[in-house]
Amino acid sequence: MRSTFKVLFFLKRDKQKANGNVPLFCRITVDGQEARFGMKCDVNPKFWDVKTGRATGRTSDAVKANALVDNTQAALFKVYREVQERDNYVTAEKIKNVFLGHEQKQHTLLALFDDHNSERKLHIGISICKHTHFKYRICRRYLGDFIVDKYNLTDIPIKEVSKQFIIDFEIWLLTKNYSKNYIVCMLKRLRYIIGIALNKELITKNPFNEHKLQWQKTDRGFLTQSEIEALMDCQFEEERLEKIRDIFIFCTFTGLAYTDVRHLTSENIQTSVDGNLWIKGRRKKTDTEYNIPLLNIPKAILEKYKGKTSGEMILPVISIEKYNKALKIVAKLCGIEKNMSSHLARHTFATYTLTKGVSIESVSKMLGHTKITTTQIYARITDNKIGNEMNVFARNVKKMEAKLQTVKEININDVLKTLKISTSKISDKVWETLTIKVWNKITNFERQLFVSDLDSKDNKPKTISDLYIELIDYYFDNLNNQNIIENTSGIELLNAVNF
Repeated sequence: MRSTFKVLFFLKRDKQKANGNVPLFCRITVDGQEARFGMKCDVNPKFWDVKTGRATGRTSDAVKANALVDNTQAALFKVYREVQERDNYVTAEKIKNVFLGHEQKQHTLLALFDDHNSERKLHIGISICKHTHFKYRICRRYLGDFIVDKYNLTDIPIKEVSKQFIIDFEIWLLTKNYSKNYIVCMLKRLRYIIGIALNKELITKNPFNEHKLQWQKTDRGFLTQSEIEALMDCQFEEERLEKIRDIFIFCTFTGLAYTDVRHLTSENIQTSVDGNLWIKGRRKKTDTEYNIPLLNIPKAILEKYKGKTSGEMILPVISIEKYNKALKIVAKLCGIEKNMSSHLARHTFATYTLTKGVSIESVSKMLGHTKITTTQIYARITDNKIGNEMNVFARNVKKMEAKLQTVKEININDVLKTLKISTSKISDKVWETLTIKVWNKITNFERQLFVSDLDSKDNKPKTISDLYIELIDYYFDNLNNQNIIENTSGIELLNAVNF
């Protein structure tokens, strides 16, 4: 980078000594900024020419002073050229320090980046994941290529990272056909490194204060109910692809991100206050707590792989790269034209639960979000509230659950036996007949849900008449829910959701 460079020699007249001589000083100016130092030489002000910056006369003192001036000026110009070629960043203070032998260690951008990456590598699996470290390595590589292309240098001083540098780097990434949001992701890595430089007081100003990062709004997409069913119905010749499908479906009905499923253990499956199984844990990405009721579909998948995984893992999760690559094959085999990736399952969960009546607050809580971006409201929802709303969701997906499991025929006599309800009295026969008629009108899967609801209640029916009342209420409630669902199109459901 070009800069203006001047050297001036002058007398420090306010420091006149007893013999009348005055100390000789040198002033360096680069781009209007100055640095000065004493020459360790005294000159009689009577024999000093201010315009030329040299001593006059032929005395030995004058010759000595002028030789010092000439040698210093030549040396300073040499230092200036060397620093400019080496660092591409010149300041008056830097030239002064180099000349006087006081040069401090030059802190450069890529060297600082390398130090960070080496240090964080030791934290993989502790405070960061391997994929996060990989992103920093990629950003460092891009920066190295950019600095070579733009400045023909192998590195630049950290002080030279300006707003214009960031803009140029962003434009350079755009020329490589990377998406806007991917570029923002890379710039966030660079911003983090700049933050380290600020904390170490290597720089005094953050160039990102003048350059805001803006994400581009995109349609993240989700799978429709028919596409989810196509996934669940598909038969795979390769067991590997079946496992990939099952993991994706598990995430679709729990909302868990890939890394959280990969680290899922039996300790995360807990019985909540409502007596049902929940998935409880903290997100690896944000360390935010999540609590998710375990529905029958993901529960069936857990049972399917029980005792078939290695270590503490309860699901056969492979690496993210292989997983995403295999999902493309799964989508093609199932006739799904959408770009399937690990995070699509999470988006599908959010969209599907919202369209099926679960509140946005509960969805946010289950996803482990710290805020609801669409409403800008922070949510603290109890497990009881989520459990009630997820019961609605469970009933809405009951047909899909039947695809993953074969349910044993539930007999009304078995229910009576479990509840310890006697029908020995003559008056009980009428109620028993009515109960059987209603029982025969509902599907076996609906019977299972009814029994499941009874199990979760504190006050269970104690007589056949009590059971009939519970059953007839369930029958009409279920009938109303079916009418609502069957008379509402998918488009209407989506339009009813305020994203």
